[in-house]
Amino acid sequence: MKVTVMEEHGYESAKIGISLSYNTDIKEMDRVAKALAHKGSGHSKFLESIAVWLDVDAPRYWWQQFDTYRTGMTKQSESTMHTMTERNLTQDDFSHRMPIAHLDLLNLWIDQGKWDTVKWNLPESFLQRRIMCLNYKSLQHIIEQRISHRLVEWQLFIKQVLEQVDYPYFLVEEQDDALFVASLEDIQHVVP
Repeated sequence: MKVTVMEEHGYESAKIGISLSYNTDIKEMDRVAKALAHKGSGHSKFLESIAVWLDVDAPRYWWQQFDTYRTGMTKQSESTMHTMTERNLTQDDFSHRMPIAHLDLLNLWIDQGKWDTVKWNLPESFLQRRIMCLNYKSLQHIIEQRISHRLVEWQLFIKQVLEQVDYPYFLVEEQDDALFVASLEDIQHVVP
C-alpha cells in the first residue's frame, strides 16, 4: 500500500476565516487554529477549507472499507475493466503474494482477452490506484475512526498521511499522537 500527498491548499484562507470570528490579527490564528482543531465540528469547521489531494494504491479489500467515507471528498480510480487486460499481471500487482497457479490462470485469460473472467476471479488483494481530493475535516474523521482498526492497511494509510501532510497536529491530538507512534512501532513487525 502506498499513499502520496500530491498537494494541499487552503490553510491561509482558513486562518482568515477564523480571524473573522475573533476579530483579531491573522498572526494569532496559528495558535487559535491548533486550539480549535479538536474541539468538535462547530469549532473546527475551518478544517473543511484545507484541501488535500492523495494518490493511493491499495488493495480492493481496503477500498471496500474506505468507500464508507463519501462526505467531503471526490475519488477517481483506474478502471480495472479497461486496464487489467493490457498486460500480464505480476506479484507486484497484489498486496500479498499470489499462488503462481492462480496468477498463471489470470494471465492466460488476459492473453485470451477474457476481461470479464479476469474481473470475476480477481483476488481482493489486487492493488487499485485512486486519486482523492478531500479536506482536513474528512481526514480527521477517518483517522479518529480507524486509528485503532485491526486491518494493518488502515495503520499504514494513517501513518503515511501523517508523515506527509503539512499540519498533522490538526488530524491527531498530541496525546493521541504519542499512542499512535508507539503503536506504529508494533505495526512495523506485522506489515507483510
